[in-house]
Amino acid sequence: MDTEGGDLEREEDEAATELLRDRFRLCSISIAEAEAKQNGLEISQPIMACISDLAFKYAEQLAKDFELFAQHAGRKSVNMEDVILSAHRNEHLAASLRSFCNDLKAKEPRSERKRKKFSRKEDKAGPSVLQILDP
Repeated sequence: MDTEGGDLEREEDEAATELLRDRFRLCSISIAEAEAKQNGLEISQPIMACISDLAFKYAEQLAKDFELFAQHAGRKSVNMEDVILSAHRNEHLAASLRSFCNDLKAKEPRSERKRKKFSRKEDKAGPSVLQILDP
């Protein structure tokens, strides 16, 4: 049984998703325009709209995959290993992500690394952690 509070919360979630989709679309169109200009090309508006929509749908699917990887590992948060795992079919991307992760770990202050050794297993996610909220 839905309550008014549940309906309001769902409407707020839908509005937030729509806002995120619009911002993502604007950013991806901006990137496409910049890349086209840099390479001396033109991209039509309908094609840019299709690319941005596809990119958003792909990002949504990646987020679902990250969540599933974390849940499979018994964690409630996504960490860098989940992101790297999502790139397992693209060796070059996976290597770049591992390198990026190692660079982040190298830049992390020594005291942070020591503190993490003594923390709980699910908190060892590193500096880039995304909390998964239950629906």
